[in-house]
Amino acid sequence: MLDGSILQKLEIAHRGGKRPLNFGVYYKNTLVALCHALEDFILESDSAPLMITAFQRGKWYLEEAARYGELAQKSCQVAIMAFPDAGFTEHPTSQMSNVAIVSLEPSDPVAQEWHLMILSETYTAMVLCQELSSTDYGVKGQPENDPERKFYGFWTFEPELVKETVELAIAHIGSYNPELQQALTAQVQRISAGFGKTQRDDISLVVSRVVDYLQHSHEDISHLGEAALGVPIQEQALDDNLLSNELQAFLRMAQLIDQADVTNPMAAPEVAAISEAMGQLLDLPAWQLKRLRLAGLLHGLSSSLMSAVDGQDEAPSCPLIPGVQALRAMPQLQAIAQILTHQTEWWNGTGTPAGLSYDAIPLESRILGLVADFQRRVRQAQALQPGEDQLTLSREEAMSKALVECQELSGQAFDSKLVEALVLLVMGMQQGMGLQANQPKIAAGMWLLNSPANEEAQLGVSSKKD
Repeated sequence: MLDGSILQKLEIAHRGGKRPLNFGVYYKNTLVALCHALEDFILESDSAPLMITAFQRGKWYLEEAARYGELAQKSCQVAIMAFPDAGFTEHPTSQMSNVAIVSLEPSDPVAQEWHLMILSETYTAMVLCQELSSTDYGVKGQPENDPERKFYGFWTFEPELVKETVELAIAHIGSYNPELQQALTAQVQRISAGFGKTQRDDISLVVSRVVDYLQHSHEDISHLGEAALGVPIQEQALDDNLLSNELQAFLRMAQLIDQADVTNPMAAPEVAAISEAMGQLLDLPAWQLKRLRLAGLLHGLSSSLMSAVDGQDEAPSCPLIPGVQALRAMPQLQAIAQILTHQTEWWNGTGTPAGLSYDAIPLESRILGLVADFQRRVRQAQALQPGEDQLTLSREEAMSKALVECQELSGQAFDSKLVEALVLLVMGMQQGMGLQANQPKIAAGMWLLNSPANEEAQLGVSSKKD
């Protein structure tokens, strides 16, 4: 990372912390599609955001200046950083009263960075990257094709992380324009005061847009090809990068859902770890274990459908859950969407959304439904009660209590054979068996898709009533 860059400052601030940043490498065409998707949602957002961007050179800004004029009309303030060239400051968008242009010095490391920061009361998003150096590209050198240029960094929807980065960017702007720094700081304070007081925009709509734009970018690259560029293009590498970011969008949305639940912020990684362990106990093949793990990481996307099994009457009967429906846009996630949709079916056929029973319920759905309910009950048993100053139960005691409650529903809500497997797992965990329930490295999750893409979720081991 470049010394003094915004990316480096953020990395240093999080080095060794509980929430390390997940960095990845992104091709330029991926970043263009990603930024366009995140930017265009501003036009649908319920609030006017503060936008801070870094374009490297003014000529890249000029390619976007017209659409930025439309975005500025919906924003409270837009600050644009770039090395000045090609009429950078003369474009009509640059003359708008709520658009501020910051001309970077040639030696400024931010002139090598590509940033997009969107901060409002209802919608936050960020792309934070810097271009690889000639040394980073190695012996092959810098690519001849512009879409194949590579950038190192990450992107996120997390409000507090976006706010932290915006403040770093504003401090950097202050070295050029102290008055603008003061004005932007006041905007951040106003927006921050509104956090939690206004219903946030539906993040599943943003994710659906991200996936759609990335898929269209792949189509554009396929049509472009060698004939138009005149030199070979690494189409497979570009395609993989786009696909990786489609998956990242869903993982980031699921992570945001977890973070919003202060009583159970590790739900996804814990459900994924226990589900995978149960799959291993059932001797499922490796590709199915990976799919089960991915379903566990994404199971929170169907939270609008999930309810405690003792309150199932409150669950809607419609299977078209927004978060799950968004998954169907990716052919590689069709089976995952099916698993998530049916995780609230009951073994006796009285569940939702389709009233499936017994082996008609996909095996992965049965596993996920049982594990998610067990994990939730464990966390509830451990939660602080009003007036208490220590955990209600130890981890081992909470697992025992949750297991008993799940056993009471064996043969009704849950497959009795899977409940027996859960008993063995809990015994192992209580005796010291460790499960790696860590937050996933989101930028490196492609391995989770290396399984049969369109195969239906397995109906699995026979567990019909004797």
